[in-house]
Amino acid sequence: MTPSFLNNSTKLETPVPPGGALSVVLIAPNALLRQTLCRLVDGPLATLARIVPDYPGAQALAELKLPDFDVVIVELDSDPERALALIETICQSASATVMAYCGKNDPALLVRSMRAGARDFLVEPVLPQAIEEALVRADARCQTRKPRKTAGKVVSFIGAKGGAGVTMIATNFAVALAKESAAKVVIVDLDLALGDVALGLGVKPAFSIADALGHSERLDWDFLSTLLIEHSTGLTVLAAPDVYGPFPAPGKEVAKVLSLLREQFEYVVVDGGSGAGEMQDAALEMAETIYLVTEVNIPALRNAQRINAYVTAKFGKLRLEVVLNRFDSRAVEFDQASSRKTLAEPVNWSIPNDYVAVRRAQNSGELLTAEDSPVSRVLVKMARAACGKAQDPEKKSKKRFSFFGSVLPAKVADGLRG
Repeated sequence: MTPSFLNNSTKLETPVPPGGALSVVLIAPNALLRQTLCRLVDGPLATLARIVPDYPGAQALAELKLPDFDVVIVELDSDPERALALIETICQSASATVMAYCGKNDPALLVRSMRAGARDFLVEPVLPQAIEEALVRADARCQTRKPRKTAGKVVSFIGAKGGAGVTMIATNFAVALAKESAAKVVIVDLDLALGDVALGLGVKPAFSIADALGHSERLDWDFLSTLLIEHSTGLTVLAAPDVYGPFPAPGKEVAKVLSLLREQFEYVVVDGGSGAGEMQDAALEMAETIYLVTEVNIPALRNAQRINAYVTAKFGKLRLEVVLNRFDSRAVEFDQASSRKTLAEPVNWSIPNDYVAVRRAQNSGELLTAEDSPVSRVLVKMARAACGKAQDPEKKSKKRFSFFGSVLPAKVADGLRG
């Protein structure tokens, strides 16, 4: 719905003759800030195609034909509320990159402008280099608006129970995948209530997937890309909210988010946590590979058996790979001799138990894959397999053992099998 204050008509200034690479529309009621921007923007990277000296109403906004332009800069100082509503309206109707311009550094206003859809926040005094960098980013977005010809692959991680280690595995796997594949990789944290992907990577995103799901009416790549944050390893992150609370579970919106990401990234890694619902099902349905993370204890294995039956029936057995986390053959309490007593489902990956290294990584925000260790070697092997690279020839993998049957005593296995 168009805000009421946009229903007035605003006269537009005479168009500026084109001449630069990017076409820019400047909306700036403040005359001083408008003059500053005119001087900084017009140049070899961009040209001012329109200069609007007031916040336009609905009729004037339609006359602007914003879809024909690459960048829209909106000055906030004259009336922040009108400017923010205008930014949101523009982002809903045009694919142009929107930049907010302010005479002072106001963190709260920055967050609100980005939530409205602005891609950059320019603050006085604006240096020519800052304008140039913003225009370069806008130009790069123009080049990537066309969908990729081949959609990227989705891989989804789910846990048999809380604390099974899904986030640790998914996060380090994603980092290893980005390195091994030399491709663009994004990780999505679908644990909206208590997701820890950002914490595990040591990043502090200002936005989350909740911002995307809460604005589905204008969910496109230009908007979604404002919510992403890049890790120092090159991995891109779509984080979970930083606050605890109930969130809706719109499967269709999650599918749309993942589809948009597949158009821009070769691999989309999903941390589905240990929950179930429409969101998780949407990710599982799109996944080329589903990693089921479990441990060697009765509650985890019982849950894994139930999840395995559900996933196999609904999404196909060939897509499922079982990951046994914190495995220690010397300390395991279950007899491996009683094989194939329950499901004859092989364990595809066994991640050794290294409590000290994992706890250190969790508390420091460091990555397990940053150093060579038994845990990191398995994660790298998983990443290499996911991107189709050959495993190291010098180390042959051990014979896989049967899921449940090989790690449970006969009585326990029979009980789980029912």
